[in-house]
Amino acid sequence: MADNADTVDRLRQVDLFSSLSGRQLKHLASVGQVLRHDPGYDVVIEGHGGVGFHLILSGEATVQVGGAARPALGPGEYFGEISVLDGHPRSATVTAGDAGLETFSLSAWQFAALLEKNPEMAMPIITGLCARLRAVEAAAAR
Repeated sequence: MADNADTVDRLRQVDLFSSLSGRQLKHLASVGQVLRHDPGYDVVIEGHGGVGFHLILSGEATVQVGGAARPALGPGEYFGEISVLDGHPRSATVTAGDAGLETFSLSAWQFAALLEKNPEMAMPIITGLCARLRAVEAAAAR
């Protein structure tokens, strides 16, 4: 479990969770765990089932969608939020970079249980997800 103040601070910076209260963030941090991924390890694979949300704590990850490279991800960025919410296959392959990757990770069943027990957390998370979707749409329109 990852329930330290540093994890709470990092979660507070994530747009999906930025509207959550300090108590809610602390609860979220206590449910997930910190995972270390070796260099070259595929953390998620496009088209495969997804069971987790991952917030990058350290290291870098490469991203491929349909075989095309996308911008790399680094500390403070995250992936897996769509599959953890809708249960559909992954939309990208994310691979740990040369130095490996450390993530705060939350499984789909942990996330679902958290929202079931704390439904007041759902609307701020949905609002954050909508903001992210709008940003992606605006970037695509450029």
